Amino acid sequence: MKIKQFEDIGLAQYGYAISNEAERTMVLIDPARDMAPYLAYAAEEQATIVGVIETHPHADFVSSHLALHQQTGATIYCSRLVGAAYPHQSFDDGDEIVLGNIRLKAVNTPGHSPDSISIVLEEEGRNKAVFTGDTLFVGDCGRPDLRENVGNITAKRTELAKQMYDSLHNKLMLLEDDVLVYPAHGAGTLCGKSLGKEKYSTIGIEKVNNWSLQEMSVDVFVSALTEGQPFIPAYFPYDVDLNKRGAEDQVHTIARVPRGAQGTPDENVVVIDTRAEAAFKEHHLPGALNLQNGGKFETWLGSIITPGEPFYLVAANREILEELIVRTAKIGYEAFIAKAFVFEDGKESMVPINVEDFATNLSGYTIVDVRNGSEVKEHRFFDQALAIPLPELRQRVAEIPLDKPIVVHCAGGYRSAAGSSIIQAAVGNSVKVFDLGENIKRFQ
Repeated sequence: MKIKQFEDIGLAQYGYAISNEAERTMVLIDPARDMAPYLAYAAEEQATIVGVIETHPHADFVSSHLALHQQTGATIYCSRLVGAAYPHQSFDDGDEIVLGNIRLKAVNTPGHSPDSISIVLEEEGRNKAVFTGDTLFVGDCGRPDLRENVGNITAKRTELAKQMYDSLHNKLMLLEDDVLVYPAHGAGTLCGKSLGKEKYSTIGIEKVNNWSLQEMSVDVFVSALTEGQPFIPAYFPYDVDLNKRGAEDQVHTIARVPRGAQGTPDENVVVIDTRAEAAFKEHHLPGALNLQNGGKFETWLGSIITPGEPFYLVAANREILEELIVRTAKIGYEAFIAKAFVFEDGKESMVPINVEDFATNLSGYTIVDVRNGSEVKEHRFFDQALAIPLPELRQRVAEIPLDKPIVVHCAGGYRSAAGSSIIQAAVGNSVKVFDLGENIKRFQ
């Protein structure tokens, strides 16, 4: 028996391959959008992919389960509660997949979603590992607030939090202490709030270190779990529905993305300029938003652009542009690209901030803090700052007064570059907009 973990660092997502080396058969769990690495690994192991298991309809990434089924003929397994629109076999309490001396046993573990399952791997009669999806993480458990308005079954966060308590304390904690825990996400995901940096763990270690497995009442657990969860990106409900239907192979969808020269963009289509902030500030297209090519590009794209909203994707060169199209497909947004092109020229610019004048004359500026609410609550850099989280900025920009120059800040510079470009696009030349950028370190 062999377990292979696949990692998408940008989305902090893990997929898995379980193979029976004697029979040369393989089952995948929660595969990412790009199925090429899984197919390559199966070929390397000279194994046939016979099954693909979805622990739940994912909110933060698009899975390749349907494409893998179409490519390999592998059976897709998921809970009957998903109401899946793709060909599948239900996989719930008591159901098993047999790979020689390996048994993969389904356990319904609702909490993150009503239709979540975990998969216990038994080898030669002993439980060896559990694949917990978004139920149990290293150091944390899945958030319960993503399925209130989406999916085959909807549920309020309080009810799901109670189900999560039961799934953790009355199901997963009953497994032996040496059972390995393989979650669907690691630190950095928005599907939980305090994940550890380790990529896997054991039931015994989690019993000691994981807050959610400690002895407490249901009410205390529910209160702790529902409080302080990170923001919900706009694309999350869209991805749940897309995964419930099953996504087309990204090779075909990416090929359909319009590409061409810059030309004259339609002023009614938002421009996502992924170049470095210095290049963007020097020259950019009117109304462009500076969402830099970085580690969390997919998450911020899906937080700022709403599902179905067409956008231009702009990059510094052709190679980066193609890479970003692939990254856009991870969240199913390649379908919304009106055109992808390399930046040629632009007449708009942003003037650098005079940090000395700002530092000695704070009252002469309107300061906008685009960090998350929890960050602002923990520490304010400027008492008079107007706090509007970046994911809400496009919808709330009218709340910003225009009687003074505007200074935008975050905690390091990435979000303030995006935020300042959003505000400039909205207010035009009616007021000067500055990005404090990395200069925020001076005020920490």
